[in-house]
Amino acid sequence: MQAAPLRATSANPALPLPSVTGALRAVEAVLMRGGQRTARRNAWTSVLEDRRRAKDRHEAEYVLEAAATRRPRAT
Repeated sequence: MQAAPLRATSANPALPLPSVTGALRAVEAVLMRGGQRTARRNAWTSVLEDRRRAKDRHEAEYVLEAAATRRPRAT
């Protein structure tokens, strides 16, 4: 006999189960003041923007390198 698969249920089926992100934000709200929470989010946004700029810079270097090494065609 095989056991029935486990599934998460809430006390009120009309309410959706909380997501991991939602749970982490709730814990963050309890542990940190608003200013600290805002500072942390701003710092993370800055990290993501720095990564995006680094990726763009790498792609631009690749294109410029490819253009510099291309030789004109003989006609």
